[in-house]
Amino acid sequence: MGKITGFMEYPRRTSTDAAPLARLEHFNEFHTWLPREEQQTQAGRCMDCGVPFCQSGMMLGGAASGCPLHNLIPEWNELVWRGKWELALRRLLATNRFPEFTSRVCPALCEAACTCGEVTGSPVTVRENEHAIIEMGYARGWVQAAPPPARTGKSVAVIGSGPAGLSVADYLNKRGHSVTVYEREDRPGGLLMYGIPQMKLEKQVIERRVRIMQAEGVEFLTGMDVGRTVDAAEVLAHHDAVVLCCGAKQPRDLDVPGRDAAGVCFAVDYLTSVTRSLLDSGFADGRAVSAAGKNVLVIGGGDTGNDCQGTALRQGCADLLALEMMPEPPAGRTASNPWPEWPRVRKVDYGQVECLARLDKDPRVYQTTVKEFLKDEAGQLAGAVIACLRPEQDPDTGRTRMVPTGEEFTYPCQLALIAAGFTGCEDYTAAAFGVERNGRGCAAAEDYATQVDKVFACGDMRRGQSLVVWALREGRDCAARVDQYLMGYTNL
Repeated sequence: MGKITGFMEYPRRTSTDAAPLARLEHFNEFHTWLPREEQQTQAGRCMDCGVPFCQSGMMLGGAASGCPLHNLIPEWNELVWRGKWELALRRLLATNRFPEFTSRVCPALCEAACTCGEVTGSPVTVRENEHAIIEMGYARGWVQAAPPPARTGKSVAVIGSGPAGLSVADYLNKRGHSVTVYEREDRPGGLLMYGIPQMKLEKQVIERRVRIMQAEGVEFLTGMDVGRTVDAAEVLAHHDAVVLCCGAKQPRDLDVPGRDAAGVCFAVDYLTSVTRSLLDSGFADGRAVSAAGKNVLVIGGGDTGNDCQGTALRQGCADLLALEMMPEPPAGRTASNPWPEWPRVRKVDYGQVECLARLDKDPRVYQTTVKEFLKDEAGQLAGAVIACLRPEQDPDTGRTRMVPTGEEFTYPCQLALIAAGFTGCEDYTAAAFGVERNGRGCAAAEDYATQVDKVFACGDMRRGQSLVVWALREGRDCAARVDQYLMGYTNL
């Protein structure tokens, strides 16, 4: 695909980022994208590789490989290379209804599995090609509301408007079912709106897509907390099917002395407060949890921990320390992690880049965890006792576990953000519908159907904490399952 010799002739080029210190002055996206002509050239690097692992979405050796949505990547790369942008948009939307989200927040599983990357060391710029396609589609007016030509007479309630909820709602509405989305927050978007910071995904991007879905007939009801302020039985009675897409938002806590100190909070609550205050008033309401002038301790790595680092730096924190329980990953692939698996290697994300620029250090300290939070006389967080860890193989399970070495140090801090992952979905919505949960704390829904008639589940609520792209895949597949239930067959 693309130009036959393109991967040999054209070096990889990507968007440029604003200087770290400059972008810390605002909460906007900070990428300068390639011009259209250069993006077309980059698409020409796509190889006619025969077996496009980029779109495989397989599990290899326990690790993901390629795009879970099975995007037709070589096909739309070919169209971009030839300047046929509108046709490229059609091929992209055939598998991914929300490329404006994935092209911003997906870690690009496709690029990690790219054959060109394995051959040349520089994968095709798949994610940025995707971004260029969808944004040109909006700019040229090719992305328009297209309501279904007919309605089936069936009604579906979608509980939650995160990526899985938006995906299942979009597909079921396209099929002709009447879809109502219940969202407990004040704005649609779920994780996309309040779990991902503004500088990573500007919220007008979400609002733009929601407006299109509304014009196509999807009804969004905000401030509707089903299972608490909204009766689940009433929702079930008024719809032919209900899909639970409430995410895996039960945070993993720390059971250590001093956990009740004021100034210790969950990362998702911190990020939500910052984004809501930014959108509501530009921070004028003072409702955001603030890191200004404080030493900040981030407990846990991953995307959430990185987002906390970038947010705290933008708020003007005095210092930053990020604890990583596991050992530092290798710089490159090991023999047990071959291509095209996702590379389990050490990466430097935007939060660490900004910390290096602002505080002259990488904030991460590996093989550490909190042993105790320290409080002052007023009950405010004053510091944390950090325990050092070492890996040890469990003789019973054979798994590696982290055990204390006995070495400790104290970090004086006034704000601690727990970003230690999640233990499944919050239980009240599932309980309100009588849906069982499995051993991972998620809604038990084999083939997306729960044990309760008419009730389905998908996304993180079903599979556990995962990526936005997997939530979109879950929503797409669940929509077909619901359609089959409602109509006796499906063309989704």
